[in-house]
Amino acid sequence: MKLLLATTSRGKIREQRASLAGLDLELVTLESWPELGPPVEPGPSFVDNAIVKALYYHGATGLMAVGEDSGLAIDALGGEPGIRSARWLGDDTAYDIKNARVLERLAGVAEEGRSARYVSAVALADHDAIAFTAEGICEGRIAIEPRGDRGFGYDPIFLYLPLGATMAELSAEQKNQVSHRGQAMAKLRAFLAAR
Repeated sequence: MKLLLATTSRGKIREQRASLAGLDLELVTLESWPELGPPVEPGPSFVDNAIVKALYYHGATGLMAVGEDSGLAIDALGGEPGIRSARWLGDDTAYDIKNARVLERLAGVAEEGRSARYVSAVALADHDAIAFTAEGICEGRIAIEPRGDRGFGYDPIFLYLPLGATMAELSAEQKNQVSHRGQAMAKLRAFLAAR
């Protein structure tokens, strides 16, 4: 059976493939449908956006599809960048610029005040309906400066306190065990394995 990973993010695809490895599924990506543009993501939540993506790509391809929406919520910034994490400061703004802006806005904020969380929501669309949704949350802090060269996105500035490392300092396996996306995808994996 085919399952469409409905994202164009190479980092997300890599992590989703790792989470679903070993299941009796053929994982396919949007590279096979270059003409498909992204759907409008209305919000107001990560789950809402994941559902929109899953249904849109399922309808366009006829394949079972998993949509995922994720982002970083920083308490001292009122939850920003939140559901706009990928588009924060503009669609094509590089993450090193986004990370630098976060650190600039948190300059002078003490460690205790730099609390943040990564959130990931997944939705599975099949037979023209949503068959499953799940969410994963990873609590942490915003580091004082970027550290590490692994991962992607905001990983160099997201400090995972139990390991004393940023997400960009963790191995792929370590990150997948504790991350927001790893948690959400583990729930999806269990659902798919039980079908």
